[in-house]
Amino acid sequence: MLSPSELAREVVRRLDALHGRPVWQQRMPPLEELIACILSQHTSDNNSWRAYQRLRERFPTWEAVMKAPVEEVEEAIRPGGLASSKAPRIQAVLRAVAEHNEGRLNLDFLQNMDTESARRYLLSLPGVGPKTAAIVLCFSLGRPVIPVDTHVFRVSWRLGFFDRKVGEAKAHDLLQQIVPEEDIYPFHVHLIRHGRQVCKAQRPRCEQCPLADICAYRQEITTTPPPAISSHPSQ
Repeated sequence: MLSPSELAREVVRRLDALHGRPVWQQRMPPLEELIACILSQHTSDNNSWRAYQRLRERFPTWEAVMKAPVEEVEEAIRPGGLASSKAPRIQAVLRAVAEHNEGRLNLDFLQNMDTESARRYLLSLPGVGPKTAAIVLCFSLGRPVIPVDTHVFRVSWRLGFFDRKVGEAKAHDLLQQIVPEEDIYPFHVHLIRHGRQVCKAQRPRCEQCPLADICAYRQEITTTPPPAISSHPSQ
């Protein structure tokens, strides 16, 4: 039986062989990544990207976003949903960044912080939780941090890294301890792809899965006997 760290290595090894090893490249600068992440909450990727593009087209600078009437920001980001709550949150984040950074609206100073200090700063911003902070650290700053989204969470508990009941916040801490640092980014990228294409929420394609023989969920559903059929005739 594989230990959790050995299982993580084996998962990455197999998915590397199938898809190629993901190589980190900065997706967006950290402030842009943070705002995009806020817009992505509780909506689809397509809708959040439309909202982000409309925001950038409507306002030439982040300062303009910060100083605009909140109703105008709401209108710009409306395709992303929950505009009435996201618009004031974005403006509050921008004000907090400007106050900390001597009026400069960027988060480039995070590059000079160690990972834990950068994480604590991000969590101090209005409405920024552990998953949003992890996304900025991982995708914008290249830090060995695992953002646990719905796909990563689902594939991880099915593989047997933790019990489903632990929740996403605790899952982040557990995976950080399990996955070798050099495999953290590939692990995250692979599990998102795997969750979208194979290990689907409703109908997982276990018969197509390259991880089926090391998956706790697959072993459970194939070894659990079917329910007994009553011998009593129908009334």
